[in-house]
Amino acid sequence: MAKEISIIGGDLRIIKLAIMLSEDNYKIYTYGMEKTEILNEKIVKCNSLKEAVYASNIIVSAIPFSKNGEQINCSFSDNLIDVKEFIETTKDKIVIAGAINSEITQKLEKKNNKVIDILQKEELTILNAVATAEGALQIALEETEYTIHESKILILGFGRIGKILSKILKGMGAKVYCEARKKSDLAWIKAYGYYPVEIKDLEKNLNMFNLIFNTVPFILLNNNNLVKINKDCLIIDLASNPGGVDQVKAKELDLKYISALALPGKVAPITAAKYIKETIYNILEEV
Repeated sequence: MAKEISIIGGDLRIIKLAIMLSEDNYKIYTYGMEKTEILNEKIVKCNSLKEAVYASNIIVSAIPFSKNGEQINCSFSDNLIDVKEFIETTKDKIVIAGAINSEITQKLEKKNNKVIDILQKEELTILNAVATAEGALQIALEETEYTIHESKILILGFGRIGKILSKILKGMGAKVYCEARKKSDLAWIKAYGYYPVEIKDLEKNLNMFNLIFNTVPFILLNNNNLVKINKDCLIIDLASNPGGVDQVKAKELDLKYISALALPGKVAPITAAKYIKETIYNILEEV
């Protein structure tokens, strides 16, 4: 395995990742991190994108890679890292990043790059779900004036995050209700000791909850549903854009709504970096 990795852009997770990789005896070349002080002789701050790209055969970049398709996400840089320039510069490399759109992937692959979307790796999504659930709980504790114990809580969706969050909340004494579409999921919800909520019954049950967590990436809480929710209910949306809540209507109704994206990087950057590092090692073994 090569012992040099270039890291371009990214957030606090990626900074922590750079440090961890250097501690594992990798030489790290960075670009787009000049606003952070990394005191480590194995971490080199490059002066240009080209220098960082040419420095090694393995490139790790932001998670997600780009919000607008034009610049690479970089929280610790005043410089804009142009996606087009990155594509033009990068050839015959292993490129690891998160949520890379298909157009960018195709352009990179045409230049004989091996492109891996790390967010498609099951091991990382499962581990990230733990950090997301804990981050969601932290928000709930900070933003409400009542205990989780004995609260009636609805979780929309019973995927990875929904499963972990349900378990945590039930362990704290909450009355946990889970919405799902699949009959098999509804059966598992019941088997775990939660209260199953079918999608057809969602509207008539909404007025009973103190907390609602959404994990579904399409609008479930629309106008018809939002008007049924109590004013003192906190809605926390964990789903990727466009999320699961009609934000305009929620604001009009003066509902307590929080969009909580990318929680692993915000609430547990060191743990998130550790998970990313482990997944990168798995990827490198595979390729």
